[in-house]
Amino acid sequence: MAARLLVAALALSTVVGSVSAVPAAAELDYSVSVDLAGTGPAISDTMYGIFFEDINRAADGGLYAELVQNRSFEYDRVDNAAFTPLTSWAPVAGSGTVEVLDDAARLNERNRRYLRLGLPAGVINAGYNSGIRVEQSKTYDFSVWARTDAPAGTPLTVALTDPAGQNLAPPLRLTVRGDTWTRYTGTLSARTASITGRLLVSGGGAGTLRLDVVSLFPRDTYKNRPNGMRRDLAEKVAALHPGFIRFPGGCLVNTGSHAGYEAPNFERRRSYQWKDTVGPVEQRATNANFWGYNQSYGLGYYEMFQFAEDIGAMLLPVVPALVTGCGQNRATDDPALLQRHIQDTLDLIEFANGPVDSTWGRKRAEMGHPRPFGLTHLEVGNEEVLPDEFFARFSQFRASIAARYPDVTVISNSGQDDIGATFDRLWRLNRDAGVSMVDEHYYNSPTWFLSNNRRYDSYDRNGPKVFLGEYASLDNRFRNALAEASYLTGVERNADVVKLVSYAPLLANEDYVQWRPDMIWFNNRAVWGSASYEVQKLFMTSKGNQVVPSTATGSPSTMEPITGAVGLSTWGTAASYDDVRVTSAGGAELFADDFSGTDAQWTNIAGRGSWAVSNGAYVQSDTAAENTMVRAGDAGWRDYDLNVKATKLSGREGFLVGFGVKDSNNYYWWNIGGWGNTQTAVEKATGGGKEIMVADSTRVDTGRAYDVRIQVRGRNVQLFLDGQKWGEFTDDKVVEPFRQVVTRDRTTGEVTLKVVNDQPDAARTAVDLRGAPVERTARVTTLRGDPDDVNTQFTAPIAPVESRVDVAGTFTYTFPPNSVTFIRIKPRS
Repeated sequence: MAARLLVAALALSTVVGSVSAVPAAAELDYSVSVDLAGTGPAISDTMYGIFFEDINRAADGGLYAELVQNRSFEYDRVDNAAFTPLTSWAPVAGSGTVEVLDDAARLNERNRRYLRLGLPAGVINAGYNSGIRVEQSKTYDFSVWARTDAPAGTPLTVALTDPAGQNLAPPLRLTVRGDTWTRYTGTLSARTASITGRLLVSGGGAGTLRLDVVSLFPRDTYKNRPNGMRRDLAEKVAALHPGFIRFPGGCLVNTGSHAGYEAPNFERRRSYQWKDTVGPVEQRATNANFWGYNQSYGLGYYEMFQFAEDIGAMLLPVVPALVTGCGQNRATDDPALLQRHIQDTLDLIEFANGPVDSTWGRKRAEMGHPRPFGLTHLEVGNEEVLPDEFFARFSQFRASIAARYPDVTVISNSGQDDIGATFDRLWRLNRDAGVSMVDEHYYNSPTWFLSNNRRYDSYDRNGPKVFLGEYASLDNRFRNALAEASYLTGVERNADVVKLVSYAPLLANEDYVQWRPDMIWFNNRAVWGSASYEVQKLFMTSKGNQVVPSTATGSPSTMEPITGAVGLSTWGTAASYDDVRVTSAGGAELFADDFSGTDAQWTNIAGRGSWAVSNGAYVQSDTAAENTMVRAGDAGWRDYDLNVKATKLSGREGFLVGFGVKDSNNYYWWNIGGWGNTQTAVEKATGGGKEIMVADSTRVDTGRAYDVRIQVRGRNVQLFLDGQKWGEFTDDKVVEPFRQVVTRDRTTGEVTLKVVNDQPDAARTAVDLRGAPVERTARVTTLRGDPDDVNTQFTAPIAPVESRVDVAGTFTYTFPPNSVTFIRIKPRS
């Protein structure tokens, strides 16, 4: 890489600690100027928060400390095709009848199933992951709802064992008396540790024993809360010092039925409805989690309000807007149901803030918290892609909330992408209506984050504020964390526009993963932070409360033209392609295939799909396969026209035509009729992560042949559909590897220079501190590593390293390659 413009040579100051050990690499020259006397935007105390959604077993089997899986025997094939009411349970050898029933003998109407044992009989629960984690000398609280028809009662034995049946704690012995549901409790004190523990519950004698809500909690929950949080996981979250918790979703909020868990249908696939999640746990309704498992709602709204308070954060609820998203994309047209949900939202605010003599304030007090929680923000909806339908309903929520609770900030959203027709339409609606805050979501490649650092520089300072409620670079490697760190310097610089920020998702149980990347990983015995966790923690605990004006030199850009082969692909769709022709800018033919012969010119670089030449066309027939890219041509092609005829045959989406194709992870494609045939966009893939270049709401008709033409000139691309120009973009954003921002803590006066050097070269930097005297020595915190480094349970190469540096009005510092560095500079007394 060429050397940068050399700034005035300065004597290199002494660096104490491991940061000085810069590996052999080129040193590139930059300069940073800081105006210590200047003031920039204020940074909200709650700017950085977390987004908790029950995905990847984040709640049951995760933060919620319950150790028994399927404690109420409510698992169902509706939740997951592999589930039965006895999932995670097994009969003890030699038992009598063991069956799950749903009849009039149930515990209550909202906890409908129970376990019936024909005595003598017993069952064993395997917990989550490898089993129940049992720690030596720790106490475990057991409880169960039970009833028996044995006149003299039924002896009940409860034991913690290993898989071979050896006791890990002295057994607990109880006696169940009477044929009405009663809660029985006891404790188990572990003598032996295990990560493969089992809970054995057995009844003796004769007759019938019924059991429900079989529960085992560690006594040692976070803050020792009953029905509380797993301590080590909660402590990992608390160490971030988040200002808010966005909860409960995500796709849990805007998918499924908006009806209640009520007779006669007892709908299981429901949007997350807060009243299902409060009150006694044995009376909370079950639900099918959108991510493919069951939600017990043991961790509900009350527990999350309490957890937020315990870690010094505010809870930011998200409620359904009665428009589904996440691929479902339907508007519920039921005025009475809409009004019920609006009233439920008003009741939620009363539950959080109301006095103890109000209906829902009394419920909160009965659950153990007479003092209000102090809710200040609430979001309606999540990633809706039907903008007008959503906004009509959002407006009714907003008006009702404003009428009764004018001090609560009501947050809207801008769909599921950072660009496109839905994004533009929703922003226009929100802006015209004077909405206070708009939630943006995007998951993109590292390149996108590096090249969009100035995204918020041009946002209207007088328009709605931004809540960046979900974002991540699409992997858990250090290169992704570096890109996120670089992006956050731009977010902080625009703290007058971006008021709230939360990475997503927060948690992932390594044995139950539906989505990655994730910030914190865990299993039943360990918790570890990803590289992104370390970056988030550094920014969240060092944000300051005011931006300090600063400037930096950049890196020279060498923009190469778009080059690459061509490609065809599908996504959950069968499609037919014909008459592929590629010509140079001068009209010379580079490639042609009318599929009158074989497909020898094409290579399936995705390794998916079922491609074959059929009736003079190239057909991909597997409607379940996603990203079935086949490639043809020369990776060195540039400045060309691609023409192809494309027809959707069946399936849920349209078709994809690739250009600038390097390999299966690096390409552009025109996604025509994507996202469930709701929009059309050009996406750029870099390292497997995609970003949208241009988009609109074009859809495709099944069975109709479309003429597709893509014209590539340099870094400009024009796109034509059936002879009409559809769109155009120029991919000319600079991928700048050196970014910085400076913030101040107005209480202490400490200034933090935050520098991200996302390149393999060290950055020798002249730092000019102007406008105020500073102490000579500053504290340095550095994250550095190989871009492919991944933190795991057993090794964490990405971890903060502390050192010190001598600073004066002007000093030189060499920022290591692939690093995030915070230099904390104190004012001179």
